[in-house]
Amino acid sequence: MKILDGKAVAAAWRERLLRKITELKQKNCVPGLAIVLAGDSKPSLMYARFMEKVADSYGFKAEIYRRGEEVTQQDMEDLIHQLNEDDAVHGILMMMPLPRGIDSSRVIACMDPDKDIDGLTSVNLGRLAAGEEGHFPCTPRAVMAILDYYHIPLDGKRAVVLGRSKVVGRPVSLLLEAQNATVTVCHSHTADMETLAGEADILVAAMGRPEKVTSSMVKPGAVVIDVGINRVNGKTVGDVDFADVSTVAGALTPVPGGVGSVTTTMVVDAIVSEAEKRMK
Repeated sequence: MKILDGKAVAAAWRERLLRKITELKQKNCVPGLAIVLAGDSKPSLMYARFMEKVADSYGFKAEIYRRGEEVTQQDMEDLIHQLNEDDAVHGILMMMPLPRGIDSSRVIACMDPDKDIDGLTSVNLGRLAAGEEGHFPCTPRAVMAILDYYHIPLDGKRAVVLGRSKVVGRPVSLLLEAQNATVTVCHSHTADMETLAGEADILVAAMGRPEKVTSSMVKPGAVVIDVGINRVNGKTVGDVDFADVSTVAGALTPVPGGVGSVTTTMVVDAIVSEAEKRMK
């Protein structure tokens, strides 16, 4: 079985992105990321600070715009409008969840779709569905980057996606379909999910249920992409039972060290791409 190493994929992308950032700086353009953090979510704060370090390692600017748990709807919407108008900001990354009492859909709707680098707005979801250019959710893009790096053929293959969330399941199904895979999306109401999963050449697990996918659900030789990140007894595990599934899969992403390692790189790529567009 082949392990699909996300760190190797991220390293290959990093080289290309560093070159692009150097070229932008030579044109007096420094990519800028605005990280919107509202409330007291510890995981969100950790990720926001992590993204600051990532930006620093790439040599571009990232600034956290922090608001407390008591922030109002108007304050949030005003902040987004301010960032939309700031020419130094090329991308807005919204940390979720927002505090209680905040209508997140209204806040997201305020974002300039061209600065919505994680593809949350209806405009970008529509662009994805229509096969048009736009910013798409970074985790699904990471899945596609891994498949591309390892030259895994998708044309004519049977792909099954476990999960239909707007940030992973639905977007990744559309991206797979755009590469001419035949895609089935399974969810909590799907009858006989195990049988459908067992027919997949490419199986993407994005349910948020620790180690739910076992060898009985995997076609021998299938490529299995584990998007899940779960904490169980102090350990980080995916949606796939790695030890069990590795006995039948042809290729498998680990957790950690798989999709998550590439997702951050896709955030950087989105910011750089937007900066490049502005320079044209």
